[in-house]
Order: sequence, then structure tokens, then C-alpha cells
Amino acid sequence: MNGHDAVYLVLAVLIAFVANDVWRMLGVVFAARIDESSTAFVWVKLVATALVAGLVAKFLVSPTGGLATAPLWLRLGALAFGSAGYALGRRSLALGVLAGEAVLIGGMLAITA
Repeated sequence: MNGHDAVYLVLAVLIAFVANDVWRMLGVVFAARIDESSTAFVWVKLVATALVAGLVAKFLVSPTGGLATAPLWLRLGALAFGSAGYALGRRSLALGVLAGEAVLIGGMLAITA
């Protein structure tokens, strides 16, 4: 990488940072004024949940990159263990993600060994 490429890389990172943080800061400003039980907020939460569910389904059914090397049964097993970790951990997202990752990584290590 030469100096010219480094400038473009830093510029791309800064633009991405600004584009994302504007929305985060607006969220902080408006969060105190939002009623969590309002119809609009409930709708936004439902749409966000549907988008995440759609992405998870896409990653499971037609993965790309390194995830494509994992067989479907392993991806589904990781999803099941991640969901169980989430439920048993009193809806702990971190525990659900860690459980799913552990199964996926462990399964891939076992397959390739």
C-alpha cells in the first residue's frame, strides 16, 4: 500500500464513521422524547426484528465467504444453540451469540481436523 492508497483508506473510514454517527447522535437526542409503547415505536421495533431475522435466514440458507464452507446442518445447529443460549441466559444477546459462535467454530474445527 502506498501513501496515496492510505489517504483514500483513511478518507473512506472517516466518511463511514460520520455517516453512521450522525444517526447515532440523532438517536440519543430523540430517545428521551420517544414513548416506547407508541404505535410508531412498536412498528419500528417489529421492522428491525424482521430485518435481522431476514439477514439470519439469508446467512443460513445462502452464505458467502468463510461461512459457505460450513455445512447447513452445522449452521442450523449453531442457530439452535445460539437461540437456546439466548433463552436460557434470560434473553442475553451476548450469551446467545457466544453459544452460536462456539458451536460453529467448534464444529468447523472438528470437521477440518
